[in-house]
Amino acid sequence: MHHQIIEITDLNSPDLALYRIRSEVALLRYYEPAEGVFIAESPKVILRAIQAGYEVMSVLVEDHHIASPDEEVNSVLSYLNNVPIYTAPFDVLTQITGYQLTRGMLAVMRRKPLATVSDICENATRIAILEDVVNPTNLGAIIRSAAALRVDAVLLTPGCTDPLYRRAARVSMGTVFQVPWTFLTNGYPEIKALGFKMAAMALTHNSISLSDPAPAKEKKLAILMGTEGDGLKPETIAMCDYTIRIPMRENVDSLNVAAASAVAFWELCK
Repeated sequence: MHHQIIEITDLNSPDLALYRIRSEVALLRYYEPAEGVFIAESPKVILRAIQAGYEVMSVLVEDHHIASPDEEVNSVLSYLNNVPIYTAPFDVLTQITGYQLTRGMLAVMRRKPLATVSDICENATRIAILEDVVNPTNLGAIIRSAAALRVDAVLLTPGCTDPLYRRAARVSMGTVFQVPWTFLTNGYPEIKALGFKMAAMALTHNSISLSDPAPAKEKKLAILMGTEGDGLKPETIAMCDYTIRIPMRENVDSLNVAAASAVAFWELCK
């Protein structure tokens, strides 16, 4: 296997332009009208992306990881035949990217076409729908819980952050490349048309407890989680078949959406 290891001598090299881009939108549009690119961070995330079939365009790595690579770094390198591998000391990498790298490795990867809702829901019995979840840390944590707790697919409204955003993918521990997901472009009626009952996770006066057996007995169930702070829109709750609350101690009115998702998935996806 041939490795193209290139020591960085010019911080302004055009070859490093993608690593200097701060805007996720700019990355998304880099190859318009194709799907664009994304930045994957840390050997574990990069490896899971590679194993899921994403193409690596180049890698930016701390020099000591090349000099004495650990098992995960070696695994990544084993896939990089004729892929440019740019190296520099840690402080130089920080100057290029504008942030401190986690585990000293980044990769520019080409996006794939988005799957359709019908394709990823075809054989699913439990799906999660995220409405306007904008915090990448929360989004990544929810997808990690979905992977661990038997959620078959995750759908996102257009107001959600991008699951391939560097921080979201890192917090998910790379499970964004394992759990099928896509953006919900035709609204909630498409989910009902696919035969799913819809369960809103919300605190309303007429909500049922998560311990109620009815939702868990549904053959096909969509679990809806709302944006941080405000939760699901009232009109979304109104169209759902169930509104479910997580029983909590007095004087505590809610959980963080990522924590709530794990509790709900555990109970409803057994």
